[in-house]
Amino acid sequence: MRLLTAIFTGLFGSSCEAKETLIGQPAPQISAVNQDGQTVNFADVYQKGPTVVFFYPKANTPGCTAQACSLRDAFADLTKEGVQVLGVSLDKVEAQKKFKAERKLPYDLIADPDGKVLEAFKVGKVMGGLLAMSQRQCFLVKDGKIVWHDASASTASQADDIKKALADLK
Repeated sequence: MRLLTAIFTGLFGSSCEAKETLIGQPAPQISAVNQDGQTVNFADVYQKGPTVVFFYPKANTPGCTAQACSLRDAFADLTKEGVQVLGVSLDKVEAQKKFKAERKLPYDLIADPDGKVLEAFKVGKVMGGLLAMSQRQCFLVKDGKIVWHDASASTASQADDIKKALADLK
């Protein structure tokens, strides 16, 4: 039963809370590679404006696609607010590149096969079959601090949740 719960949670979302609350804490200053194998320094991205960092279990799975496409479809609205977007999963560079191209995602996808970005944000892993996958979570970073955290990030309404969080911060 636990295995089935872990698989379902990994594929469709997680109700698990982060290991600790990070609201008000400095956002992790970490670097990782994107879908093109280029290093992305998160601190540099934070300096450009509010930054959404969303974690998803696996590229090109139904829930992850809905979450990523929600942000894609709202990208113009988010960028009007100066928002940057980074998607993170344990997938390798090649899988991230394919996911970005197939879904026409206008933002970077971070390949985190070693889980160092997950660890920095205190995002847990779940088992999806025999594979470890990221919990589905979302963070909003503003002025270098975590200002909003969705520990059980939605899929299709992820962008709406972020827009509401941005409005609440004003």
